Parts: sequence; structure tokens; C-alpha cells
Amino acid sequence: MQALRLTFIRLTILVASMLLIFGEEAQGQLLSSRRSKSLAPENFTEQPYLLQNVYTPTLPSSLEFANEAVPLENFDTRESLERELMVNMFWHSQMIFIIKQTSRFFPTIEAILRKHSIPDDFKYLCVAESGLQQVVSSAKAVGFWQLMPATGKELGLEVNSEVDERYHVEKSSGAACKYLQKAYNMFGSWTLAAASYNMGINGLTQQMERQKSISYHDLRLNDETSRYIFRILALKLIISDPQKYGFYIPLNEMYPPYRCREVMVSTPIPSWADFAIHHNTNYKILKLLNPWLRDAMLTNKNNRTYYVKVPEPGFRENAYRQKLPER
Repeated sequence: MQALRLTFIRLTILVASMLLIFGEEAQGQLLSSRRSKSLAPENFTEQPYLLQNVYTPTLPSSLEFANEAVPLENFDTRESLERELMVNMFWHSQMIFIIKQTSRFFPTIEAILRKHSIPDDFKYLCVAESGLQQVVSSAKAVGFWQLMPATGKELGLEVNSEVDERYHVEKSSGAACKYLQKAYNMFGSWTLAAASYNMGINGLTQQMERQKSISYHDLRLNDETSRYIFRILALKLIISDPQKYGFYIPLNEMYPPYRCREVMVSTPIPSWADFAIHHNTNYKILKLLNPWLRDAMLTNKNNRTYYVKVPEPGFRENAYRQKLPER
């Protein structure tokens, strides 16, 4: 009886081992098949939900920010960049949303950067600040460029309960350009100007004097600012070449720019809802196009002139029928 029991146990172990071996082999074949499909651009629509490829990013041989070389020969620089690349590569939902948003907002931001002679790479600073969303930080910085109330006013923006131009994409971009130009004039480096956008001109100046260094890459800064430039660089790499980092987004799935016209307003507006209806739209779309309008009305006590966006006829229904330019 004891011998029979031992035989049964041995057979059970043998069968379980064979199942485990064949199961691992089948799983390996499935993984290999899924990997080959998911990495092929022509098959990106098959979307392998069950298994995904996880790999470390390949760093470029050279890299620049605003025409300033990034010292990738330094181990600490390489590891800092790799960290931010991995964080953003594998935050899939946020990165896909950002890439889709770029077709809507980058043309506007790029034009304003050019107008103010600010390097094009600073559009990625805007992405790092807000993800191209009208977000509000715990410190009450708002908008694409995350401007504080006092900073916004210093840079010429109107900030009050009815109108807050920190939410105005064009005007806040112009204000950010003023800050960045001032910082560049002080530091003589666009990389340091970008770092100062995060920690402030005074704070960065104090650390440079304390550490006797004029290079961002040689400074020991707080954790957020130490990662800041590398986050911008990681976003630049991914957005500039999404497929290289595993993001396959068809052109027709990118978010279309808003097609709208501007209506001049220089009087009080008792109701933005009525204003919207008068211009063949609704309150929701009016506020979407003009997030800087912060109330349901406009008293306009100072008789200022504003330009309010209203959608072109048919844009809401036919937005995805327009052809997007290749970027």
C-alpha cells in the first residue's frame, strides 16, 4: 500500500512538471508572437492588451536643449535622462494624451516662441509644466505655463475673478517668453533659464554662487529642479519621435486644432450664455475656447477690449474631417 502511494505521488509530480514545462514554452511562444506584432509599426492597430513589451530606452548618442549640448558622457547625466525617459515612456495614458494634444496647441505655441526669439525647445517646458492642460497647482499656479498670480501680473496679464489671462494660451505663452528672455539675459544660458523657471531666478543664483558653478549639469539642486531639465528632454525625445519609444498614433487620431474666429468685446456682457447662443454655440464650447473667462458674466468696469473666440460653423461636428498637417 505504501509503495502504491509513493508511485502515485511520483506520477503526480512528473505530470505537473511536464505541464509546467509545456505551459512555459507555450507562454514564451505567445509572448514572442505578441512582441513581434507590437513592435512592428504596420501592426500597431492590433493593440496587444494582454502582454506588453517592457524594456529600457536607448539613449541618443548626442542631445541638445536650445542648441546647448547635454553632456551625455557624464554618467550622472545619462542616468538622470534615462530615469525621466522611463517614467514618461511607461506612463502610457498621459503620454498618449500629450502627444495627441500637440497637434492642437503646438502650432500656436511655436509661433509665439518664434515671435519672441525663444528657442523652439521651450514648447517642451510647457508640456513639462502642465501636460498642455489648464491645470491648477497646489500653490495656485495655473494654466499651460503654470504662472502664479503675482508673476502673471508682473508679466502684464490681467488676473481677477472675471478674467484670468494665465489661462489664455496665447497671452500666457507671451508672458512666459518675457520671463525666459529675462532669465537668459541674466544667466547667458537657455538651460539655466529653463531651470530658473522651476526654482526662480533668485534661488538658482544663490545656488550658483554657493557652489561656484555656472553649469546646470554641475549643480546640486532640489530634487524637482534636478529632474526638471531631464523631464523636458525626455518629453522632447518622445514627442519628436513617438514610434521610437513605442507610441503608434495614427495622424487621423491626433486632436484637431480649434477652428474659430474672434469677436471683439469692449462692453459689459451680462451673460456669456446669451452671448454664446447669439453666436450659434453654447456656454460649454465658449468656455472651452476661452478658459480665461472665469465668470458667467463680464462687468468690464475699465472698458477694456477683449477678443473672444467662437467656433466656425460646423467645426464641432466636423472637427475630425479636416486634414491635419504632417509634423
